[in-house]
Amino acid sequence: MGRKPNDSEPTRWASVAILAMGLVSCTVVYMFASMALRPISSEIGASEMVGGDERRGGLERESGECCRGIENLELWGAAVKWGSEFKFNSSEECCRACKAMCTGNDGPCLCDSWVFCGNWEACGSQFGECWLKKQKDTLAPERQEAGNKVSWTSGLIFGKGEGIVGLETEYGTIHIKLLPDCAPYSVAYILELLGLRHCAGCQFYRAEDRGQIWDSKGNHIKDASFGPPFALVQGTLEAQGTTFRKIPAEVCPFIRRGSVAWVGSGPEFFISLANHKEWKKTYTVFGSVLPEDMGIAEKIAQLPSKPDVWNNINVSVLEKPVPLWVRKMNKAHGSFNGKGKAEAA
Repeated sequence: MGRKPNDSEPTRWASVAILAMGLVSCTVVYMFASMALRPISSEIGASEMVGGDERRGGLERESGECCRGIENLELWGAAVKWGSEFKFNSSEECCRACKAMCTGNDGPCLCDSWVFCGNWEACGSQFGECWLKKQKDTLAPERQEAGNKVSWTSGLIFGKGEGIVGLETEYGTIHIKLLPDCAPYSVAYILELLGLRHCAGCQFYRAEDRGQIWDSKGNHIKDASFGPPFALVQGTLEAQGTTFRKIPAEVCPFIRRGSVAWVGSGPEFFISLANHKEWKKTYTVFGSVLPEDMGIAEKIAQLPSKPDVWNNINVSVLEKPVPLWVRKMNKAHGSFNGKGKAEAA
């Protein structure tokens, strides 16, 4: 994120730069983290370079507290609560009603999807209806309708051991727990990739280990710098032959070890190997790597790399990019709660 600096007219902008540094120190942190993750060739609007926290408003709640859906989408599925007899004032309340039926430690959720009608004018007598549903396959939910004419808002809920996809590489498969209640549009894109059954062009191309800056648990070592290296592996999830649509900003919690997040609006993404509170709440987090698979990401971070410079930030890019495939995982040995195993579908 961030444009390539312009070297022309240095005198004209000198005083402005000094003033900006003094007044918006938190913006400097945002821009530094952004440039460190964005190749030189990428371009975004100036609005994404400043005021990141203000622009996202209420999107900064921590994962687990959020309950979001996708507007203008109606999911199908077997009803476990009939909306004609089950009404709320907001989609968030409807979402939480579904979550309340998905709190057990064993077995699948009784509710894994919800549909809410919240547009008074468009919904008419159906205003407030909250339909709680059960999908045959939560990674391939049934869609009834989508588009601007659809008055419904829908969302998915993944219970314990559910909603897990694999990033398959030659070094092993990194299992990721998706977060549809916090990043529904991001998760919808990942499910689209699953439907393609290929991800040609998807790859890791940058890898930086924790160095002497973060410990094995991802905690920052006292008095150490904040990079480089930046403790991450970065790549792209844009499949060749497809048209990528920018993903809107969603919930942006602090980046922790194992966080999977977009760089800007995608399709570039990264897996963090450390806790990065210094990056503030800047990036949309759409998943989390299962702890036992972080070793695979660490292994990729140790692969041969060469130095490069992105927007005046020193980075390390892989000498040989690592191709990856997005796989739907079949559960095995119970609920796949971290101790179980899974295999590709």
